[in-house]
Amino acid sequence: MNQEELFKKLIAHCKEYGFIFPSSEIYDGLSAVYDYGQYGVELKNNIRRYWWDAMTRLHENIVGIDAAIFMHPTVWKASGHVDAFNDPLIDNKDSRKRYRADNLIEEHLQKIDEKIEKEIEKAAKRFGSSFDEHLYRTTNPKILELSAKGEALRARYVKALEKDDLAELRQIILDEGIVCPVSGTRNWTEVRKFNLMFETKIGSVAEEASTIYLRPETAQGIFVNFLNVQKTGRMKIPFGIAQTGKAFRNEIVARQFIFRMREFEQMEMQFFVKPGEELTWYNFWKEQRMKWHKALGMGDEKYRFHDHDKLAHYANAACDIEFHFPFGFKEVEGIHSRTDFDLGNHQKYSGKKLQYFDPDLNQSYVPYVIETSIGLDRMFLSVISNAYTEEKIVKEDGTEDERVVLRIPPVIAPVQIAVLPLVKKDGLPEKAREIISRLRFEYNCQYDEKDSIGRRYRRQDAIGTPYCITIDHQTLADNTVTIRYRDSMDQERIPVDNLETIISEKLSMKNLLKKLL
Repeated sequence: MNQEELFKKLIAHCKEYGFIFPSSEIYDGLSAVYDYGQYGVELKNNIRRYWWDAMTRLHENIVGIDAAIFMHPTVWKASGHVDAFNDPLIDNKDSRKRYRADNLIEEHLQKIDEKIEKEIEKAAKRFGSSFDEHLYRTTNPKILELSAKGEALRARYVKALEKDDLAELRQIILDEGIVCPVSGTRNWTEVRKFNLMFETKIGSVAEEASTIYLRPETAQGIFVNFLNVQKTGRMKIPFGIAQTGKAFRNEIVARQFIFRMREFEQMEMQFFVKPGEELTWYNFWKEQRMKWHKALGMGDEKYRFHDHDKLAHYANAACDIEFHFPFGFKEVEGIHSRTDFDLGNHQKYSGKKLQYFDPDLNQSYVPYVIETSIGLDRMFLSVISNAYTEEKIVKEDGTEDERVVLRIPPVIAPVQIAVLPLVKKDGLPEKAREIISRLRFEYNCQYDEKDSIGRRYRRQDAIGTPYCITIDHQTLADNTVTIRYRDSMDQERIPVDNLETIISEKLSMKNLLKKLL
């Protein structure tokens, strides 16, 4: 099964098992808008909690806010979104599909890099332990040719972006023979710019209403509250402000399920530092954020840094943390050194001083900012796509069976413990309820008594429940239960009184957060 087929199965699984539904589905849906179901919202909340606690509990100098979605329209003028928040779009005349020109070129560059890595892999297998990768990369003619091609194309692409040369972007697409994934043709239109912000009106009378925008990012709510937080919290540089919340972008090329949506949620932290120290803190937060991702145990090889080819006008350093999704390595989090652009521009447009008085230097200055910005929906997709597993199992009678299991990290699983009475009589349901009443204050528990125990195990596997606790007649006699482990399917008989000790280590958010220290 290829990755595309696997991704389609994952999308179907998310709907069938209550993780994600198409929005307004009874009215045929709304493109690139989704609703989170009963298990999806639990997983999403757990990811958010992990991020929030890692930011605000582990760092004494980081606090949180919750700014409004509606903001004064001049905020977006000051931030540059009114004039510069545009995507370069290109249409294929045969398929009538629209694409981001920069994405087409970047995907083509990625294919060149993948060709190089495949050549390296083949050589490593051929030469075995004697293989010298560095020597091969620097001397092999094919590798050198591909590398030179990639470097030349990347330089040309970056130059076009820096000059905002839309004609050159189109010419690159034509020169490289980049085809439409749908039609397979190169019949492209000119490249055009499209602003991504949603407009709406505020005011009680339509004629007098003012145009405002749905925020395209949460960061600006932090910047305009910089002094409010600094003064009321008596914060001293360096310090950070964290926020999670909805953002809205009128994505014309919305695709890949919840990876790119028009309504999405961000988890952002802006860290204010002394000018001149920003690159030190930039490297610090690169390390910290990668550690946060890897602590979930989804595989260190699934992550990599990608430095930006073109820096935004406000940045002096920027990179992405990319995750290996079923459709390739893509951005899940961005880390940016934003200099003093944001506070400086808000100071200019508002006429209000947004400066910090540094008692150590006995002077005031506009702080520089390091931003960490992660898409909660993308993080959700990385977790669930990594967790989705189809596997064959051998039953006790020797026959083969298949199961679909979500190997979600236990601490963020939507249901952490399922309590299952073997039958619906003889006092077993009552005993199961008694056990749930002990565990529900610490863990998200589910009670299930319908169908055979095997079917119930499969249902719990499909939603990612790490532990199933089965109550049978022996439980009433000696107060022991069977605990079943999701990943191995092993079963163990243990006393009820030992339950919390056994499961607490794997389900403890505290133990996960300790990995970050």
